[in-house]
Amino acid sequence: MEFLRKLGIEGTNHGTSTGQESLGDGSQQMIESATPIDGSHIAEVSVTTREQYDQVVTTAQDAFNEWRETPAPKRGEIVRQIGLKLREHKEDLGKLVTYEMGKILQEGLGEVQEMIDICDFAVGQSRQLYGKTMQSERPQHRMYEQWHPLGPTGIITAFNFPVAVWSWNAMIAAVCGDVMIWKPSEKVPLCAVAVQNIVSEVLRENDLPEGIFNLVTGDKEVGEWMTNDERLPLISATGSIRMGKQVAQTVGARLGKTILELGGNNAIIVSENADLEMAARATVFGSVGTCGQRCTTTRRLIVQDTIFEDFKNRLVQLYKGVKIGNPLNDDTLVGPLVDGKAAESMQQALTEVQDSGGELVYGGELLEGNNLEVEGGHYVQPAIVVAKHDYPIVQEETFAPILYLIKYSDLDEAIAMHNSVRQGLSSAMFTLNLREAETFLSTRGSDCGIANINVGTSGAEIGGAFGGEKETGGGRESGSDAWKAYMRRQTNTINWGKEMPLAQGIEFDVD
Repeated sequence: MEFLRKLGIEGTNHGTSTGQESLGDGSQQMIESATPIDGSHIAEVSVTTREQYDQVVTTAQDAFNEWRETPAPKRGEIVRQIGLKLREHKEDLGKLVTYEMGKILQEGLGEVQEMIDICDFAVGQSRQLYGKTMQSERPQHRMYEQWHPLGPTGIITAFNFPVAVWSWNAMIAAVCGDVMIWKPSEKVPLCAVAVQNIVSEVLRENDLPEGIFNLVTGDKEVGEWMTNDERLPLISATGSIRMGKQVAQTVGARLGKTILELGGNNAIIVSENADLEMAARATVFGSVGTCGQRCTTTRRLIVQDTIFEDFKNRLVQLYKGVKIGNPLNDDTLVGPLVDGKAAESMQQALTEVQDSGGELVYGGELLEGNNLEVEGGHYVQPAIVVAKHDYPIVQEETFAPILYLIKYSDLDEAIAMHNSVRQGLSSAMFTLNLREAETFLSTRGSDCGIANINVGTSGAEIGGAFGGEKETGGGRESGSDAWKAYMRRQTNTINWGKEMPLAQGIEFDVD
């Protein structure tokens, strides 16, 4: 396919790279990439060996010694050029994201646009790595703080955002003076190879050393090499709560730093004072977008009892209008699940919630054969289930398009249900009542890292720090002051006088 050729994707691709050089000698083990659209083979990528991994880390350490000395605005200039290259390749890379991951083309293109946006943001950030000046209690002393690069940063990303989440980390870390080692999900390695090809072109054009942007590929074993590696002071990992707990324990045991973006069991509260049409449309996008495979997907809908039946009927009608099929088609709104395991997980969850007493009011079936214009792939009808909040499966995150409808009578009850799950990523409330809105955003309201009013749970902008609380991990990426996680803080004191006074008025004279 032409878009694969333009991105440098061949039948067999090297999965280990130090930015300007692909490390080809090593393991004969390969990752086969297949498209979720119909299950057909796309290409294969070689798995990183332990020897290659160590070579990558050594190269990254050497590059860090030079990159950290490069002025931050100059580092920002390289990121600016990466953003320009991404603009040139947006159509092709967006199509590859769709082809390898399965999200619809508009979402694939949107993911690349996020990469472009974070490049623009990081360029500005490169001139704003501010420290503070403090007043000293000692005369003729100056106190201030400054920020220094951390070192080689490990980035582990998930399949559902094959390229954007890497850029949230890598572009900010790059302007901070860090170098990066990226391990993508083994489900979407071609997207990572394509991005590495694009970035490598910029590095060559600027005669930069190898090792600033690095790629390693493989299963969880490669990730374990990274989390155990004391040469990587920071690990940023996106994935399941189970995976995140392992990463936190391993990196914490060596007193390293982590940024963890884990699961989300996100809810929207819909008040009787809401604009119901607006709330319904936001709910549909949040619940079925990316076929329910976003960490910010709307999974619980907590609806006031006075409007419950009406709102349920609105949702069913909107769900009936959702076009399911080939994600490369312009009119498709929901593509396939990533694989058969995801489809099986969805069916198990639907069985469990119905066994608990839930009522399946729409969808849930697997779509095959005459139901679709494509053969193969794991296509499902997004499901709506009326449930109670205390059902065990409702407390869990099922990475599929299942929306649980839950009834509430007063706002305190709704907030209590909203906050009762272990995850704490994204949240929303739809209301035109100022008191309700401010309550939801107050200290007694949502306990999530993201809380919105009259905006759904999904579709965050890069300008705000992205992340969540509780078992979502507590990390922050992308905008605001998330850059601080990629640097180390240093407090400095300068005595420019002729005396040597001590703090706290301590007297310590030596004759």
